[in-house]
Amino acid sequence: MSEPTLTEHLYGTPAKPWVRPDGTVIACTEKLKTMRENLEELRQIAQDALEDAVLMGCDEGLVKEALIHLVQTLSSGYAPAD
Repeated sequence: MSEPTLTEHLYGTPAKPWVRPDGTVIACTEKLKTMRENLEELRQIAQDALEDAVLMGCDEGLVKEALIHLVQTLSSGYAPAD
């Protein structure tokens, strides 16, 4: 069985580019780098939280459910960029 593609290696690629609300592709190298680095940081923080929870006896599936819920309830607080 092959390893799953990491989110930060999937998004921001020609196959799955970052797009603006109007559908135009974000091609700025620095913006793409920042997005990739942010996803890498989020992955590490989420991994650490999951491992801590499992070590404390929490159910792994429930912790993942909580992390998904956390992301789904985020809002940017900013108007879409032009």
